[in-house]
Amino acid sequence: MTTRSSAIEAAGLRKSYGGHEVVAGVDLTVPAGTVYALLGPNGAGKTTTVRILSTLLAADAGEARVAGYDIRHEADRVRESIGVTGQFSAVDELLTGRENLRLMSDLGHRDRRGRNGDSRVGQLLERFRLTDAADRRAATYSGGMKRRLDLAMTLVTGPRLIFLDEPTTGLDPRSRRELWEIVRELVADGVTVLLTTQYLEEADRLADRIGVLDGGRLVAEGTASELKRLVPGGRIELRAADSARVAELARRFPGASPNTGALTVTLPYDGSLNALRRLLDDLTGTDGDAATELTVHTPDLDDVFHALTGHPTTAGTPEEMPT
Repeated sequence: MTTRSSAIEAAGLRKSYGGHEVVAGVDLTVPAGTVYALLGPNGAGKTTTVRILSTLLAADAGEARVAGYDIRHEADRVRESIGVTGQFSAVDELLTGRENLRLMSDLGHRDRRGRNGDSRVGQLLERFRLTDAADRRAATYSGGMKRRLDLAMTLVTGPRLIFLDEPTTGLDPRSRRELWEIVRELVADGVTVLLTTQYLEEADRLADRIGVLDGGRLVAEGTASELKRLVPGGRIELRAADSARVAELARRFPGASPNTGALTVTLPYDGSLNALRRLLDDLTGTDGDAATELTVHTPDLDDVFHALTGHPTTAGTPEEMPT
């Protein structure tokens, strides 16, 4: 299934817990060297899909190849080729940052493979801006530092494909932006990233392609721009100087929604340049003072998600996991 240009290909993945289908026939293709985001609320099936693709959980049905290997019959080769950063940190807080990385290097047998583990550890500490804190116990690290260390531990063995399962959950805005920058640097180096998130902004900023999961099904897929074009909701807001001009604008434009209190008139907008040009010509060709300000609003991923699923990304219930 997987070609040289795709890092992941999956077809018909299914998984149920106690009669409840958590993953319901997911088909997925992730091109190599890109960021693919699975966007959805809690309970959408994101984590279960990642666990299946990373061989941590067997699917009930379907097939997939990851990094060129079959997840059922070549699971060991898949694990050798990938890195996984889960929702919960794998950092041992009793160890220092350096010791955590060295432990991962030893588990990955880097020295046995002719690779210098200590050199790799030093490179990662520098890259993730942890050099000054390298010999402090991880228990003293901030949340953002622990998350950076967690990701660095995933990269010790040099995987070309990594799974990031909601990596910025619980981080403050600054730490989240720092992690985004690290992900961009990884992709620039040729690493493929499959990212799960319930943050719309995160998917919009990072992902080359986005899959919208709802109820275990992939209900839409495309670039952020392509998904935004799937739904109506574009609008233009005109601001007027007084209520008389609000009424005038509402009479002039079909479909207008006036708001006298806010001194605004909202018009539907299809996103085309021609429609905007016609509006500007109309506004300037008659009473040029009718509107004092014009603002264009286009659909965002929040609009897309509401339109496709009927609920916000924070809705849903946690995915059931075997105990």
